[in-house]
Amino acid sequence: MSSGGPMPEVFARRPKRADARRNYDALIAAARDAFAENGATASLEDVARRAGVGIGTLYRNFPARQHLFEAVYVEEVRALSRSAEDFAELPPWDAFVAWLHRFVAYAATKRALAEQLLHDSEIFRTCRTEIYAAGEPLMCRAQAAGVVRDDIGFDDVLRLISGLTMAQFPSPGQRDRVLGVALDGLRPPALTR
Repeated sequence: MSSGGPMPEVFARRPKRADARRNYDALIAAARDAFAENGATASLEDVARRAGVGIGTLYRNFPARQHLFEAVYVEEVRALSRSAEDFAELPPWDAFVAWLHRFVAYAATKRALAEQLLHDSEIFRTCRTEIYAAGEPLMCRAQAAGVVRDDIGFDDVLRLISGLTMAQFPSPGQRDRVLGVALDGLRPPALTR
């Protein structure tokens, strides 16, 4: 389901040796968590510590903070895109909803990084294309099965879900209830009665 097109140059730096690749992946995971918890101002020293590497290893992989922002963002988009394939065997509604839940997790990371990345950059444009290539076929499949309204487009759904992710919820349970209400609104009227 991934567009398979070229991703931004940020991934040209990805190391090839196994040990270097493990460090790189650990840094991405640590940065994702640090940015989600502390926003874009998260300490790079904290990122290196979380990854179990020295600060020099971080800077060898990401010479500037911006490079780390870009790499985390692109990796999140790739994980979101790959998840569409994981859900393809589920019934149409379940596949689409599972992917939208994954999109919500992605949006939390995106929010932390969005201010640091240019919205009209090549990275944003390429990643947007990747997201549409992954999620839109799941929605079209659900619409063809009659379990998602046919009077909405994929962009409508992403805007709805993205809007929800901007709100602060006191608990994950409340966020999931509100998301459930929004998802019920995607069903055709005959299925919601």
